[in-house]
Amino acid sequence: MSANTLDGSAHPLHGKVAVITGGSRGIGLGIATAYRAAGAHVVIAARKATGLAEAREELLRVKGDGDLHTVVANAGEPEQAEACVDETMARFGRVDILVNNAATNPYHGDLLDLDLPRAEKTVRVNQYGMIAWTRYAWRAWMAERGGAVVNIASVGGLIVDPHIGYYNATKAAMLHMTRQLAYELGPRARVNAIAPGLIKTELARAVWEVREPVLTAKLPMRRLGTAEDVANAALFLASDASSWMTGQTLVLDGGATALPIGVDE
Repeated sequence: MSANTLDGSAHPLHGKVAVITGGSRGIGLGIATAYRAAGAHVVIAARKATGLAEAREELLRVKGDGDLHTVVANAGEPEQAEACVDETMARFGRVDILVNNAATNPYHGDLLDLDLPRAEKTVRVNQYGMIAWTRYAWRAWMAERGGAVVNIASVGGLIVDPHIGYYNATKAAMLHMTRQLAYELGPRARVNAIAPGLIKTELARAVWEVREPVLTAKLPMRRLGTAEDVANAALFLASDASSWMTGQTLVLDGGATALPIGVDE
């Protein structure tokens, strides 16, 4: 992955400090990899220490002149979000970039069969978690010094799905809150979102592995997305290359939402 800016200069995030939730695997790890290669000091947060240790070993193999730090933190627990930001400030003295990537989806099925405990868990992580982490990054650094917030939503927030409708509803809320926060935090901080389509991560393997040939045959780009695809967009949104962009959503779906309605082939 190239760490060059649009004008060809190296290390577009040199000296910046980035906090990435859910950074131990999949899209989060892909973004951490891109940021490290781009010269940033990277802090990855995740629930499990073992996963963080494995991610750290992988990231240390990426050439970068920034430091690397891991923090055990559940994205849905505000006090853990605050503790992670405090630890980042104590270690680096700044929080320039926040990537709200962590998400959960404990329920598959029709909305009318959804139980309250799983509904609350989904909202707590996917919606309120995004607010909490942004709040602490804002208060600790961005309110005075500025910064960039990148929210990892989903193309599901723009469409109807027969199985994960409530998850998608929380992602639609993320897209709206991205616009709301862009208004509230400007001009100091920029807030943008990425809405990935189906990405070939281990977490989504059950969805794409068996059906990949069928799925890719319908997409204009004829392939599924990768964590690197999302990471490239996240690098753009965190860098000065997008300095006049806020409140926006980049859709990365291989053209899935560009398909005509009612066409099967």
